[in-house]
Amino acid sequence: MDPDLAVEHAAQLFKVLGSTSRLRLMREIRRDPATVSALVEATGMSQPLVSQHLRMLREAELVKAVRHGREMYYEVADSHVVHLIEDALEHVAEDGAGDAVG
Repeated sequence: MDPDLAVEHAAQLFKVLGSTSRLRLMREIRRDPATVSALVEATGMSQPLVSQHLRMLREAELVKAVRHGREMYYEVADSHVVHLIEDALEHVAEDGAGDAVG
């Protein structure tokens, strides 16, 4: 991939992940797939808001929906993104690292 195009794609990835709500959803499903109703309960967000954020994550190909019987479960589509999120969370948890984030 062209390096300039790669930078553009990375910027788009960070833009999608730049939402607190979307990061919370990604954290919730990083290990176990979950339904919209389970994500509503876990995050305290409204059902329409969870659905809207999941749509954005699906469009960015970060999350995929898998049907199990009558239920739709959402799961992480790319484990690289999980590592990126966990590294970022670890970074801000370090002493003083969160102070520099504006």
